[in-house]
Amino acid sequence: MENQEKCNGKIDVCSDHVIHQDTLNYIYERALNDSTVNDLAEFFKMFGDPTRLRILHALSVAEMCVCDLCEYLGMNQSAVSHQLKILRHSRLIKYRREGRNVYYSLDDEHIGQIMKVGLEHLMENK
Repeated sequence: MENQEKCNGKIDVCSDHVIHQDTLNYIYERALNDSTVNDLAEFFKMFGDPTRLRILHALSVAEMCVCDLCEYLGMNQSAVSHQLKILRHSRLIKYRREGRNVYYSLDDEHIGQIMKVGLEHLMENK
């Protein structure tokens, strides 16, 4: 019901204008600085691209080489490599060399957890 109200343009607002200074003080004491907010925004931007999300999801399931990622995504190596470079520079993925092959995986368990929590959130209302 709450989601339906939002979709219909209804948003509940306060009927009285009251400032809760204790709540504001609590939030101000824990506020993020501008640099952290900007870094966090850049971090979440990485999750805003469908191709990067497909890569991150695939790598949350298994380590993959570039050739397998290209086949899975139906994209050429140049396009996939471009996305991998962006994800690598954002420290979301890492790679290792084995002979002439390069294998990619998630940088750490936090990235997999972010993917898992996002998917759980989406599925809870379906």
